[in-house]
Amino acid sequence: MRHADTRRGKPGARARPVPDHGGMPAHPHDALPIRLTVDDSDSPCDVVDALFLGRFATGEQPYSHAANIDRVRTAATLLPPGARVLRAARDDDRSTTLAEGDGWTLLVSRWNRGADVTVTATSAELAKTILEQATDGAADEPEPQPENVTMGFWYVSPRRGPHRTTRQISAGTWEEVRPNYTAPVAQAMDRLMKTTPEDIAGRLLLLHGPPGTGKTSALRTLARSWRDWCQVDCVLDPERLFSDVGYLMDIAIGEDDTAGKGRWRLLLLEDCDELIRGEAKHTAGQALSRLLNLTDGLLGQGRNVLVGVTTNEDLERLHPAVVRPGRCLARIEVGRLTREEAVAWLGTEEGIGRDGATLAELYALRHGTSPASVPDQREGADAGLYL
Repeated sequence: MRHADTRRGKPGARARPVPDHGGMPAHPHDALPIRLTVDDSDSPCDVVDALFLGRFATGEQPYSHAANIDRVRTAATLLPPGARVLRAARDDDRSTTLAEGDGWTLLVSRWNRGADVTVTATSAELAKTILEQATDGAADEPEPQPENVTMGFWYVSPRRGPHRTTRQISAGTWEEVRPNYTAPVAQAMDRLMKTTPEDIAGRLLLLHGPPGTGKTSALRTLARSWRDWCQVDCVLDPERLFSDVGYLMDIAIGEDDTAGKGRWRLLLLEDCDELIRGEAKHTAGQALSRLLNLTDGLLGQGRNVLVGVTTNEDLERLHPAVVRPGRCLARIEVGRLTREEAVAWLGTEEGIGRDGATLAELYALRHGTSPASVPDQREGADAGLYL
């Protein structure tokens, strides 16, 4: 659960200040009279959001505290004892509740499993107390299982802007998944899995090779191997990340999932072929420059940030600035298993050609489907780990 002193603004109903060109008013709120403007694009939830700001804007309740909860218990109301509900609204993707008590006002905005809770009050101590009462025991964080790792997911929400949520991701140990990789790749991965902060010489981790060879599986296992010292976040919209400076700055500044300081962060960008191929200078040059600046430029200075990139491109087609010496912590080409390795993995020669097989093809053969097709990921937890 993340706590903050202010709440991110949301689109919708707008509380607009009316300018005053006279002398200096006696009170700050006198300089900011509020006029609420609503049109047919606003929903009841937007109106509730705007109404909540009234007492804070006038100075009647000049203190505000807020919290974000990624996973809220189903039974949690997020209302403190004695709360009087003033408004309640629901639309397609969220619900809002406006409540009050003696000297305080509270807004709850819920979506899916998450929620924002914001309190204004006559004193900072009261705002903090009411927020603690409203959110006490509301977070539903499952106990991490030994085989799981907490991974963050960044994306831009139309309503809330850049946002990070977390999930528990299953990941095997390196010893369990090592047979999924051909010998040269496994040896390179051996060194990477044992990396510590003291070993970091470059900030870019590059995994490249054909689809279905296990690049994503390797990154999940890497997140498990590094979880004691590195927070791993996956960026779900990397094409937007490097075209939106505000989004990039939010991620570069980061959002820690623990109270510990000095913890490293690994940002995962999957399938970034367009961004880092050789002609990127002409088609996405600004985005590529920002990526490199995040790894070893001014943007990355003072931040313990690593960037992991996966691509299906051949090494020869990658931009030379990406693969120059000193920039990469590791640059690993993840290829097919040899015929001998594939036979040992599957336990039979049936369906395996002279050139061996990719991990995806081996899973397809194991599940009795065509090697050219992808198995239904509902058939088993391991089916989704070979990409």
